[in-house]
Amino acid sequence: MAIATKKIRVLVVDDSILARKLIIDGLNKYPNIEVVGYAINAVDAKGKVKQLNPDVMTLDVQMPGMTGMEFLKQFLPEHPLPVVLCSSINIGVFDALHAGAVDFVRKPDATQSNDMFISTLAQKVQVASQAKVQPHSFSAKAAAANTPTTIAAPNLGNAISGRIIIGLGASTGGTEATLEVMKRLPADIPGMVITQHMPTGFTKMYADRLNKLCKMEVREAKDGDEIKRGLALIAPADLQMRVVRSPLGGYRVECKPGEKVSGHRPSVDALFYSMAQNVQCKMVGIIMTGMGADGAKGLLEMRKKGAYTIGQDKETSVVYGMPGVAHDIGAVMVQAPCKDIAGALLRHLKSK
Repeated sequence: MAIATKKIRVLVVDDSILARKLIIDGLNKYPNIEVVGYAINAVDAKGKVKQLNPDVMTLDVQMPGMTGMEFLKQFLPEHPLPVVLCSSINIGVFDALHAGAVDFVRKPDATQSNDMFISTLAQKVQVASQAKVQPHSFSAKAAAANTPTTIAAPNLGNAISGRIIIGLGASTGGTEATLEVMKRLPADIPGMVITQHMPTGFTKMYADRLNKLCKMEVREAKDGDEIKRGLALIAPADLQMRVVRSPLGGYRVECKPGEKVSGHRPSVDALFYSMAQNVQCKMVGIIMTGMGADGAKGLLEMRKKGAYTIGQDKETSVVYGMPGVAHDIGAVMVQAPCKDIAGALLRHLKSK
């Protein structure tokens, strides 16, 4: 006798009739997902959540009246419900993620089919149903500026000598977790290379956001960019970013099309494997919140080559997949809460 599997109950919030129909009809085709209702705006959504008690909510970012970000700031502290954002290319996505949304999906346009959108959304809904919701506390000053609070971080100065490259990888929950780490690092941090799973069109906006909020320079990587102190490079969406030796000495990144690695493009494993294979100077690898196992094996290879490795702990991970697998296979030397990872990194750098 087959055992019935509990379906993931989803509330769809979108002011567009066409978008609602696409999402509802699409998600209902998945046997483990059930759309239990919809709401046409934030006010409607508040009542529907109490009435229907969904497991996950999909939320349009731009709605008339109260935006998705404003809604989440009010709603999530009292109702910690996993939320997956559905958005066109819009900087407001990152404000909504900062407010506590778990993940986001790019709405279909000329570059993406409806089927691909629904497939991606269904996957995100399933991940969100297992996620730990972490509503953000907003200070009055940060709320007025609509930006996260920054943290003071002293320069390293001459505390470190020689070349060091820092690699960081994250997925679900990683946009905010990575910011939490980077805003605590100084302007003269050794060169960083970062892979965050993200849809096409959003990585440049994300890099620009980090560049405004962090002390080091942050930008979306371009093929051939040099890795240097005081610069963090974000892997472009839909390209694989790898670290290679520069013909003139030092290191640079390659950002090229290619097959998915560990199910992703860009892939944390692709980045970490390249560091293990090509980097001959000192290395640090950091793996953070995310579903699945991307980055775990690559981090283990880095550790085998002498890298110092840090993993985010279970308690502060939105999804303890990637860092959990990395820990279990012995890839992680030090495990720490999100807010303490920067400190662990800086202590290691100063000891070198």
